[in-house]
Amino acid sequence: MTGAPHPRPYRSYVYAYPHKTAYRPLPERPELAALWADEPKDALSLYAHIPFCEVRCGFCNLFTRIGAPDELTTRYLDALDRQAVAVREALGDAAPVRFATAAFGGGTPTFLTAAELERLCDIAEHRMGADLRAVPLSVETSPATATADRLAVLAARGATRLSIGVQSFVDAEARAAVRPQRRADVEAALGRIRDAGVPVLNIDLIYGIDGQTDESWRYSLDAALAWRPEELYLYPLYVRPLTGLGRSAPAESDREWDERRLRLYRRGRDHLLAHGYEQVSMRMFRRADAGPAGPDDYACQTDGMIGLGCGARSYTAALHYSFDYAVDMREIRSIIDAYTETADFSRAEVGRWVDAGEARRRHLLQSLLQAEGMELAGYEKRFGSGAYEDFGPELERFAGYGWLDGSAPDGLLRLSPEGLAHSDGLGPELFSPAVRAAMAAYEPK
Repeated sequence: MTGAPHPRPYRSYVYAYPHKTAYRPLPERPELAALWADEPKDALSLYAHIPFCEVRCGFCNLFTRIGAPDELTTRYLDALDRQAVAVREALGDAAPVRFATAAFGGGTPTFLTAAELERLCDIAEHRMGADLRAVPLSVETSPATATADRLAVLAARGATRLSIGVQSFVDAEARAAVRPQRRADVEAALGRIRDAGVPVLNIDLIYGIDGQTDESWRYSLDAALAWRPEELYLYPLYVRPLTGLGRSAPAESDREWDERRLRLYRRGRDHLLAHGYEQVSMRMFRRADAGPAGPDDYACQTDGMIGLGCGARSYTAALHYSFDYAVDMREIRSIIDAYTETADFSRAEVGRWVDAGEARRRHLLQSLLQAEGMELAGYEKRFGSGAYEDFGPELERFAGYGWLDGSAPDGLLRLSPEGLAHSDGLGPELFSPAVRAAMAAYEPK
């Protein structure tokens, strides 16, 4: 097995399973009330998606559009309000409904004005019943939109974590990633975030940018560390179809780029570990003295997720569902426009059913890709079978690659440091044949 060729280290970021490209229109359009009737509702997660940005970064394949003309944000929030009313009605009152976590993502939620952010919080609280001041609330922002008035609203409404996409503190690298920004503006935004007093600051950085060197990567890491962020995410650069960078030819071969990204990842990991950070996953690092302010970065995959907005997903035990998905700007605009005109949000439109086998894969993925690993007894208790019984060939293959930690305590399945480094190659190896086929058949738009 040791002689088997390794998968490429950067195949796919597995932030959810099944992947959204495996979703399809649901002919039966099931009613939300029936989908949620027997689901536990005492520890739900709430996610609101705001699909607007001031610029479109070259690496971005998120569901977002540039700008919002003709009071589009007002119409979008009107639709979000209608959807929240319909979803809360579908949840019913037969059993207690409680939200344990909340997040606003995008896009860039702080593209909204301060008054619009107040309205977004009102929808979460008054329509859905989420007590934002009593649960972890994470909000994504950008240097250009992290203004004092917006941040003051979020702090007052209970935000416990602000995540800012910096990507690089080197202006030339930001331009190379088609993210026009100046370091001075980034630093000013970070100062405003710290002044707002939100407990957790997360800074996103990207490695693998064209022209980035070991020295410039260290420079960005040190610039971020100067703010003592409670969390840091280190993302490998991906060049995906229909994105700004996806339209240009790579400057190096795939193998050379893989090797450079792996080298930069290892240097970044080691640098953060040496500066008092603990590794939570391949991407996530938490300052050791900070303590968690909410769920780790696989929590978006847990059952009991309520997604509001046209780019959000919702998860029940049996069905993952959302609205249509696109990357091309014209398609995105069309989907957003259709969302704002929707009157009836009582049914699931697009999604994928999750059977017992897929539930096992999902649990293994979301657990194994965390640095702490997975308790084998917990898996067996949940599913009535063992992980090696269900995924023996895959786990043996990972062991042959050196991706499993042979020094882990008995009963703990955990990745080795190299296994964590190869998370984006390991994760897709656990996709089912059916999900692979659906993803392969998906036509990007």
